[in-house]
Amino acid sequence: MASEEVETLISRVAMRDQKAFAALYRHTSPKLYAVCLRILRNKTDAEEVLQEVYVKIWQRAERFLASEGPAMPWLTTIARNQSIDAIRARKPVADEIDSAYDLADTEPGPEEQAIVKGEGRRIDRCMEELEAGRAQAVRSAYVEGLSYQELAEQYSVPLNTMRTWLRRSLIRLRECLDR
Repeated sequence: MASEEVETLISRVAMRDQKAFAALYRHTSPKLYAVCLRILRNKTDAEEVLQEVYVKIWQRAERFLASEGPAMPWLTTIARNQSIDAIRARKPVADEIDSAYDLADTEPGPEEQAIVKGEGRRIDRCMEELEAGRAQAVRSAYVEGLSYQELAEQYSVPLNTMRTWLRRSLIRLRECLDR
């Protein structure tokens, strides 16, 4: 639809012509909905804001002056501003520090860090009790994420042999950790 036709519809809406308003909606709502959706990123919110946009257009149509510029930018500005207002209305404003949200510290505390370090030292000590090649195979499997097949190829042993090595190594580690 040409800009002049939209301007004519807006001037008729200013005179409270409901048919002109319906025609204006049909021709401009896809574009204005896209503006709202791009800003709000939610279809339901965009649809609600679009309704508010057309209420404002109905109320402010007499303020539009074609001499100041084309109609679509005027309509788009209303949609953009209404969408931004909707975003601002969503966000709670904390007037005082006490009303601000508490943020949890996700880092482990000193006690938890000490426990983790202690467990790490116990595991390292138990790993030292394994044969060097088997300890490395356990690290490769359970730390680096290598598959049994990859380890079997790396150590040039059959797949079932690698599974047996890892199973026996884990049993020995468990026994060591239980002491």
